[in-house]
Amino acid sequence: MTISYPLTFPTHTGVSSVNLIARNVIGQTSSPFTMATQTYQFQGARWEADISLPPMKRDDAEVWIAFFMKLYGSVGSFLLGDPNGATPRGSAATAAGTPVVNGASQTGNNLNIDGLPASATGYLKAGDYIQLGSGAAARLYKVLDDVNSNASGQAALTIWPDLRSSPADGASVVVSSAKGLFHLSTPVTDWQINNAGFYKLTFGAIEKL
Repeated sequence: MTISYPLTFPTHTGVSSVNLIARNVIGQTSSPFTMATQTYQFQGARWEADISLPPMKRDDAEVWIAFFMKLYGSVGSFLLGDPNGATPRGSAATAAGTPVVNGASQTGNNLNIDGLPASATGYLKAGDYIQLGSGAAARLYKVLDDVNSNASGQAALTIWPDLRSSPADGASVVVSSAKGLFHLSTPVTDWQINNAGFYKLTFGAIEKL
């Protein structure tokens, strides 16, 4: 049977902890004479995650192990988001409207959207997530400022990271259960089994760019 990526992330056991990392590539030098520091922000930025699963018996563990092995290390991909941030803190949680990209050729860390309820205060809160694209094109972004819509249902978002590519005008903006495309951070799949028959599984994931 052919394996089709991205795989669906297993949810039957949940996870016990996630260390979600927003990594930036920064160049920095310090003068040996004045100690003055200069920094330069490079284009590189990506999501990373270290994930621990709860102790589980074999029936549950084998579902995860098979999932990992289907990925063939970092070859395959899967969709992943912040499990505690699936529901936005703003009013988008209960009145999302139909958010879409407002205007083509957008770049950088600003995104104009429309299709929101008119004059919504706190539509999204700083720290909420959005998703652009789907499947292998899914990209995860974090909203950095509170978002209010105007009387026409339009809003401007400040996001991290910068847009990976310019989304098409009218492209859907996902505001609930937002996810991005990830792959495993190592080619090795391993698991521990204790003398009570419980399995311990941890893994690292990196945004697939």
